[in-house]
Amino acid sequence: MSKTKEKTYEFLSEDPNVKTLPLMAALIIGAFFAILNETLLNIALTTLMAEFGITLPTVQWVATGFMLMMGIVIPVSPLFMQWFTTRQLFIGTMTVFTIGTAIAAIAPTFSVLLAGRLIQAVGTGMLMPIIFNVFLLVYPPHKRGKIMGIVGLVIMFAPAIGPTLSGVIVDYLGWRFLFITVLPFAIFSILFALKYLVNVSEVTKPKIDWISIVFSTIGFGATIYGFSSVGESEAGFLSRDVLTAIIVGVIGIILFALRQFKLEEPIMDLRVFKLPMFTHAVIMFIIIVMTMFASELILPVFMQGPMALAPAVAGMLLLPGSILNGIMSPFMGALFDKVGPRVMMIPATIVLAGTMFMFSQMTADTPPWVIIVGFMLIMLSVSATMMPAETNGLNQLPKRLYPHGTAVMSTLQPLSGAIGVSVFISILNSKQASYLAGVADPASQQSITQAMVVAVEHVYFIIFIITIIAVILSFVVYRARPVEENV
Repeated sequence: MSKTKEKTYEFLSEDPNVKTLPLMAALIIGAFFAILNETLLNIALTTLMAEFGITLPTVQWVATGFMLMMGIVIPVSPLFMQWFTTRQLFIGTMTVFTIGTAIAAIAPTFSVLLAGRLIQAVGTGMLMPIIFNVFLLVYPPHKRGKIMGIVGLVIMFAPAIGPTLSGVIVDYLGWRFLFITVLPFAIFSILFALKYLVNVSEVTKPKIDWISIVFSTIGFGATIYGFSSVGESEAGFLSRDVLTAIIVGVIGIILFALRQFKLEEPIMDLRVFKLPMFTHAVIMFIIIVMTMFASELILPVFMQGPMALAPAVAGMLLLPGSILNGIMSPFMGALFDKVGPRVMMIPATIVLAGTMFMFSQMTADTPPWVIIVGFMLIMLSVSATMMPAETNGLNQLPKRLYPHGTAVMSTLQPLSGAIGVSVFISILNSKQASYLAGVADPASQQSITQAMVVAVEHVYFIIFIITIIAVILSFVVYRARPVEENV
């Protein structure tokens, strides 16, 4: 093979004979509706409880189980990406997702509905590593920011409109239409991919290490389950079930990691952490995801508690920030290609830290516009930090580590989200309880309201300290270049 052909094969976007726009569209259409489904059902939990006669801890499994299954599937995605072609993998993944959607749409019982959700999660979990890997293979480093920004729009905008969209669908059509509405788009994505999607990855069929798969499944599955279950018990992290799940999970992850370094062909090659900008991106990614997920949960609780706002109003106050994040992601990606990460991350992380400090001073009398503006600043900072950091980290990878780097990043999203939410909610509950224990009348509404205010202020001050780490990291980042293949 000639040098020219090698270059064309490596970056298809530079080949005039290859139409990358339809390829990209096929992937993004599928990703949008798969990711939309993550939050689409959240607003319908009360409806499902009444429909199937189940309790809140039971119905929450449609969300917890979804995240849990993603955490199990994503770490083994590099293996699938090396065993199957791009077309086979994407079409197979979307087919699995479509089957799960159809099962959930016609579910006669909650058990069948949950089974459909778990099958959906298998497809959704595989989808993001596939998309990241394809874009790394198709586009050279200097064009990836804009493309990853578009991916960021899908990742952020789809979950943002999920609750609003599902509220309308549930009210006017019923909960089954949450799945029925998605079905035609999922089928269209498969047909579109059959016509336009080309193979871009190399099938090497490495040896399957079943012990690693067992360690990965136990490790990531138990960890996500443990952290996701913190809120289900009054004991929080001290609950025996929670502690057991987290300990088993951590041991599983450690055993999985140690085994990867011993294998010639690891399932998830953790040598990616030898690359400084990739490790930098991982730390930044974890901080941003934890901060974002915590705010999306704590702010509605605060608005419906001390601020005494209706749930619908609380949801609408957060919508402008979520939409802004989605709209700005492609622009931030294009800006990253031009100016690099440092120019973007320094002001963005400073604004993020400043907003966290502002929220640590909130009271029950805080005007709603402060929440709107503050959340818009958070989401604007996220769009200028998360995808540029991730793109910069992935840019440092040699080609053979693309599937492994994308799998690491994709695994971190549900893991960081579960950890962030559970830790901050646990801190919130603990501070609230300690405040009420020290007042004369803990049962009074005034005491309960003030306890929530004090707790939220405390949590946001802790988040403020964490975001200072992101500010420091933004000063040491540099534009990454692909390293040699012998890493």
